[in-house]
Amino acid sequence: MTLSAQDWSAIVLSAELATATTVLLLVLATPVAWWLAHTTSRARALVAAVVALPLVLPPTVLGFYLLVSLGPQGWVGQAMQSLGLDLLPFSFGGLLLGSLIYSLPFAVQPLQHAFESMGQRPMEVAATLRASPWQAFWRVALPMARPGYVSAAVLTFAHTVGEFGVVLMLGGNIPGQTQVVSTQIYGHVEALEYGQAHALSLGMVVFALLVLWLLHAANGRRRGLLT
Repeated sequence: MTLSAQDWSAIVLSAELATATTVLLLVLATPVAWWLAHTTSRARALVAAVVALPLVLPPTVLGFYLLVSLGPQGWVGQAMQSLGLDLLPFSFGGLLLGSLIYSLPFAVQPLQHAFESMGQRPMEVAATLRASPWQAFWRVALPMARPGYVSAAVLTFAHTVGEFGVVLMLGGNIPGQTQVVSTQIYGHVEALEYGQAHALSLGMVVFALLVLWLLHAANGRRRGLLT
C-alpha cells in the first residue's frame, strides 16, 4: 500500500514537531535536571513529581486542561488575546506547547541521572583549577553527561512522534496544520481504510524498534568503553 500525499504531509509534520520539541526540551530541561541532581531543597520532591506527572497522567486529561486554559475563555487565552496574539489551540504552536509539557520527563530524567552519576568530584577538581562554575559546567559537566543527552534526545523525539491524546485534544486533526502520523492513523481507521492505517502503523513499529535498538547499542558501547 503506497502512502498518499496527506500521509506524507503528516509524516513531515510529525518530524518537524518532534525536532522542534527535542531541541527546545534539551535546552529547557538542562537547568531543571541540574537543579534536581544537586539541590537539597525540600521542594525537590514536589518539582520531581510535577516533572514526572505526564508519565502517569492520561494524555487526554493533559490535552483537555491545555485546551481549556489556552482557549478563548481560558486565562492564558484571554491574556494572549489582550496582547493581540493568536490563540494556540488547533495550531502548530499549540501542538508544540503540548509536546513540550507531555515529553518533559523524557528529557529531564535522563539528564538528571547523567548529572547524578558524575558525582561532585569532577566539579570540585575544576574549581581547584580556578574554573568558574559556568566554565566547569560547559567544559566538564556537559561532556561527561553526553550519553544522557543522547538518550534524552532519542526518547524525546520518539515519544513526540508517538503522541496521540494530547495532539488530538489540543490540535484536532487538521490536514497540513495539526495532522500528525498518530492522528492520521486514527482517521484512516475511522474511514475503514485499514490498508493505509496498516502502512503507517507498520512504519511506526519499525521506527520504534529502530529507536530501541539505537538506545541499547549506545548504552552497550558506553558500558564497553567503561570496562
